[in-house]
Amino acid sequence: MRFSSAILTSVLAVSSLVSAVPTQRRPSNTKMLTPRPKTNAAGAAYFITNEGKGNMIIAASISADGTLSLDRAVSTGGSGAHGQTDPIGPDALFAQGSIKASAKGQVLAAVNAGSNTISLFSINPKSPAAISQIGAPAPSQGEFPISVAFNADGTRLCALNGGKVNGVACYNVDKQAGLKPIANSQRSLNLNQTTPATGPAGSASHVIFSEDGSQLLASVKGVPPTPGFIAVWDVQADGSLSADFKSVAPPSGGALPFSMTLIPGKNALLSTDPALGFDVFDLGSGNASSAVPITGQSATCWSSFSKKTGNFYLTDIGTSTVTEVNVDANLKASIVAQYSQTAGSATIDNDIATIKGNDFLYVLAPNATQVDVLSLQSAGNAKHISTLDISGPTKAAGVTINPANLQGFTTFIKQ
Repeated sequence: MRFSSAILTSVLAVSSLVSAVPTQRRPSNTKMLTPRPKTNAAGAAYFITNEGKGNMIIAASISADGTLSLDRAVSTGGSGAHGQTDPIGPDALFAQGSIKASAKGQVLAAVNAGSNTISLFSINPKSPAAISQIGAPAPSQGEFPISVAFNADGTRLCALNGGKVNGVACYNVDKQAGLKPIANSQRSLNLNQTTPATGPAGSASHVIFSEDGSQLLASVKGVPPTPGFIAVWDVQADGSLSADFKSVAPPSGGALPFSMTLIPGKNALLSTDPALGFDVFDLGSGNASSAVPITGQSATCWSSFSKKTGNFYLTDIGTSTVTEVNVDANLKASIVAQYSQTAGSATIDNDIATIKGNDFLYVLAPNATQVDVLSLQSAGNAKHISTLDISGPTKAAGVTINPANLQGFTTFIKQ
C-alpha cells in the first residue's frame, strides 16, 4: 500500500502540534511537591520533565482508590532533549517507554536524551515515591536514548537510542553500583538519523522484551510510502544479543509501528500505528497479522494492556481520545469503545496499574499539564475518576515544566 504526501503531512503535523565514576549510592537532587507526602500509598507513578537544563523525574503517590497526588521531583543527573520537528509540540522523543519501573526488581530507569545517558534508581517499597539514584548515569552507548525495558525480574535493562548513533544496548542491573554494560549487546539499527532525532516519521520508537525474555524487540516508524519495521534480536543466556536482527514488516496497510504491547499467551503484539490506527503482529506464522483502522483517528501512538478487562487501551495525541481494543484468541482485533478526554490536551504516554484487583489507566496530557485517571471497571466501561494537576505544584516548588517536553509514564505497585 502506498501513502500519499497528504497523509504523511497530516500525521507529522498532528504529532508536532500536539507533539544530549562513583559506585556508591548517592543523594539525589530532590524538590518536594507536597508538604505532607503520603505514607500509606499503594504505589507510585513516574514521568520525566525531559528539560535540556536538567531532566527530572516527577513522582506521584497512588492511593488505594487509584487517585494520584504529586510527591517529589528528583534529578536524573542528566539532561533532556526534544526531537527535531516543525513546529515544536508534545511527544519530544517520538517514543514510548522513556521511563520504566520494575516491580520485582524494585528499580526505576529513565533516559536522558540530551546527555546520552540512562539513570537508575531504587524504589523504596514502603514509600514508592521515594526513589534514590544508584551510581552515576550510564552512557547509553549511542545518541538520543528514547526508551528502556527491564527483563521480567528487573536484573537486566536494555535501552534504545534513536539519534545518529542508533540501536540497542543492554546492561546488568547492580543495585549498589548501577548499570553495567553487557558484552556483545550493543547492536545498530542502521537508521539514517540525526541527533536529536528527526521525526516522527523514520524514527525509532519503543524497546521491549518478548514474553519469555528470549527476544528483544525495537519498533521503527517508516517514511511513507516505505513502511517501518520491528527489529527482533535473540537474547542469549548471558544477556548478549544475536549479531543481526530479524526485520519484521508490518501487515499490509501498516506504516508507522510506534508502541508495542504484548498479547499475553501469544507470540504476538499490538503496535499503535499513527498512519491508520494500530497493527497486530503475529510473530509466529504471521498469518493473523493485520492493520486495523480507527475511524477519525489522528495520531494513535501509545498503548497498554489491562489484565482485568483483557483489553488494550490506545491514546491519540491529536484527538485526545482513548480507544479500547479487544484482540481475541485468533488475533482478530475489534474496537470496543472510545473515551474522549479534555479537548486539545494531547493525550500521550499511558500505563495501567492493578490495585487490589482493580485496574486504573493513567494518561499523561501535556498540553493541559495534567494526568487523567480512568477506572477500568469492566470491558467497555472505563470511567474518568480524577485529574492530577502538574503545573501548580511544580511551579510552586520551582520545577521547570514545559508541555512540549513532558514524556513517559510508568507505575509501581507494592507487591
